[in-house]
Amino acid sequence: MDLMWVPVDKSWVLNERHYGALQGMDKKEVIKNYGEEQVQKWRRGFESRPPELSRSDPRHPMYDARYSDLGNKLPNTESLHDTLNRVLEYWESTIRPMIEANKQVMICAHGNSLRALMKYIENISDEDIARVNMPTGIPLVYELDETMQAQKRYYLGDQRKVEAGIHEVEAQTENPIKEA
Repeated sequence: MDLMWVPVDKSWVLNERHYGALQGMDKKEVIKNYGEEQVQKWRRGFESRPPELSRSDPRHPMYDARYSDLGNKLPNTESLHDTLNRVLEYWESTIRPMIEANKQVMICAHGNSLRALMKYIENISDEDIARVNMPTGIPLVYELDETMQAQKRYYLGDQRKVEAGIHEVEAQTENPIKEA
């Protein structure tokens, strides 16, 4: 946008959901080891957490210099519910006050942290959030009322690209072993 003067606030709480011991694993391998049904529960369920990543595992974020000062705040695994809880803290402390001050806010984050926020803003049920897919890299605009609930939402861009992007995200949950 070439607007270098626009303030940028970065926070780890907008990171992708932590998939615990599954971090960095190939989807085919995970499905082979745990079965498609279990993997679907972990990926799309609101309460399901994958197996925890041991704090002694070198993949644990505590060994990443960017997160070294966070200590016990770092998760070992997360459900979408856990992700929602950490994102909501940031929503209440940082994002909501900016919106209430009539500032326009752009949130750039990962799929599950955005889905969690979407669940909250739109009051989507725990069951229905499993079927919500957002296209990657296409801005979603919310028009909120005074209680910060969505009155209107729409994607910016060509509707065919939006639909194709949603389908692409949906296809990520299909069994990659069947495709081989």
